[in-house]
Amino acid sequence: MCGIAGNINFNNQNDPSIIKVMTNTMAHRGPDADGFYSDNYISLGHRRLSIIDLSEQANQPIYSTCGNYAIIFNGEIYNYAEVKNSLTTYQFATNSDTEVVLAAYITYGAKSLELLKGMFAYAIYNKQTNEVFIARDRLGVKPVYYYKDDTCFLFASELRAILATKIVPPKVNKLALQYYLVLQSVYAPHTIIQNIVQLEAGHYIIINENKVEIKQYWDIKNPQQKFEINSKADAQSNVLHLMQQSVARRLVADVPVAAFLSGGIDSSAIVGLMAQVTEAPQTFNIAFNEADYDESTYAEIIATKFKTKHHKILLSPQTFLDELINALNAMDTPSGDGINSYVVAKEIVKNNIKVAMSGVGGDELFAGYPSFKQWYSMYHKQWIWKSPMALRKLVANLLPNNSKYSRVAKLLQQKQLDINTFYPLIRQVYDANTVHKLLQQHTVNQNIKLNLTANNFPSLSQFSIAELLGYTQNTLLKDTDQFSMAVSLEVREPFFDHDLIEYVLQIPDAIKLPTYPKQLLVESLGDLLPPEIVHRKKKGFTFPWEHWMRNELKAFCHKLITDLNNRDFIENGIPLQLWNNFLQNKDVKWSQIWVLVVLEYWLQKNVD
Repeated sequence: MCGIAGNINFNNQNDPSIIKVMTNTMAHRGPDADGFYSDNYISLGHRRLSIIDLSEQANQPIYSTCGNYAIIFNGEIYNYAEVKNSLTTYQFATNSDTEVVLAAYITYGAKSLELLKGMFAYAIYNKQTNEVFIARDRLGVKPVYYYKDDTCFLFASELRAILATKIVPPKVNKLALQYYLVLQSVYAPHTIIQNIVQLEAGHYIIINENKVEIKQYWDIKNPQQKFEINSKADAQSNVLHLMQQSVARRLVADVPVAAFLSGGIDSSAIVGLMAQVTEAPQTFNIAFNEADYDESTYAEIIATKFKTKHHKILLSPQTFLDELINALNAMDTPSGDGINSYVVAKEIVKNNIKVAMSGVGGDELFAGYPSFKQWYSMYHKQWIWKSPMALRKLVANLLPNNSKYSRVAKLLQQKQLDINTFYPLIRQVYDANTVHKLLQQHTVNQNIKLNLTANNFPSLSQFSIAELLGYTQNTLLKDTDQFSMAVSLEVREPFFDHDLIEYVLQIPDAIKLPTYPKQLLVESLGDLLPPEIVHRKKKGFTFPWEHWMRNELKAFCHKLITDLNNRDFIENGIPLQLWNNFLQNKDVKWSQIWVLVVLEYWLQKNVD
């Protein structure tokens, strides 16, 4: 796991000092080594966190044996040994997965992406043709940001590395602000800064002189493999095999691979499958004296069952409060979530761990959230949206005015029910009307649009796809990357294996619809998980932010809300009104205030 950066100058007047500014900004992503390549046309930079082939020969950039190509790489290719064995005509100089990516590209070009199983973002430079190839993994686990004008093309693993060059005017992207305020993060391809773009998951870029071409090589809505799944038994057998394969793939490393262990179904499943192929894996549980947060008893049940080397790290909620500024400073792009991830990652790194498995993604893939059943129920009541709008508005107005029914009331007043109308209501922080009030009307040129429709999939999988294209890629995975890499920890997520995802998304609702949380996953694992883990009451990994914001963080929040209130793109008075309503318990949630606080903090640190 690493950080990559590049600076292409279309006038062949490349300044090699710029690339060092970019990599220095990302030193936390790769504390083990740095490396550079420069000529008149391009500079490439790399920060290395050594995971596979720890030797200096595997430091980057890595060059082809013919000398015509150079590569910088961020991520891991879990099947690199298999791909390497198939490239019989290439003379390898290292045992790294990076050189395998380079050799595969030299052999097959862009088609080589089909061979790679892993998480990655990389750039390959052809010195003879001046062509640059940049690719991002299928699910978007590893990020790529870029900027282009008439003279240059900049790219990096982090947005702030591009900002550090001072080439890009740090102007706020108003459309991106709408995404952030509605959905608590900025959705690709947009970023919070005008003209800096996120390369979307499953895409690659070809840059030839000043021509930039972007293509998609993997589409979650159009799986490369088609499956006919007729029985629950077959589905369970295949899910088990794919889960075992995914976990085994992610154990490939030349350093120890540990695991987060909360004691929930997802992390327990990962640890159980790890124990099948590796002896005594290390597990880490964050424990609390407060019963409302503590899950250590369940984690210890799993640790004992699978004979792990278990680490119980006792923290207090105050620890998270104390680390708040450090976490906010680590934030490469603003997010209303993820502070917890920073603290947990930091504690694990103190135990000399570089790689950790995570159970994130199980809920999204195996219908683990209550919203899956809500969507399923409404999807199969389409007749409601065929009734007259006047009748539906009447019913909506008669519903109780509380949070439980407000979502239903809003849905009843939509022209139709589809995933593009349902999903934002599930995930939204602010509704569109409030966002238009917050952002001065004349600064808003267009509304945000989501393209989540996948009508050729079963209804539960339609919601999974919305989650994977929405919250997962743009908040969950982005936060996992930025907060773990801030402390030099690589996180691997077996539930985001594309082979597993392509299969599970094609499973019919009749097989997947759970009567208890993630039933298909649990039953596929057989007796791997004990009943007290499967049927325990789920605890969310949340802390008393509402209390803190009215007490310990009140002055901090008030200052930032006041500063945001005075920005030229914000309607003066609205942020302070929301803040005062929150303090007076007037129907404003803490999360709605928090996204404003984080936004202003990020702007002051990165833009002003």
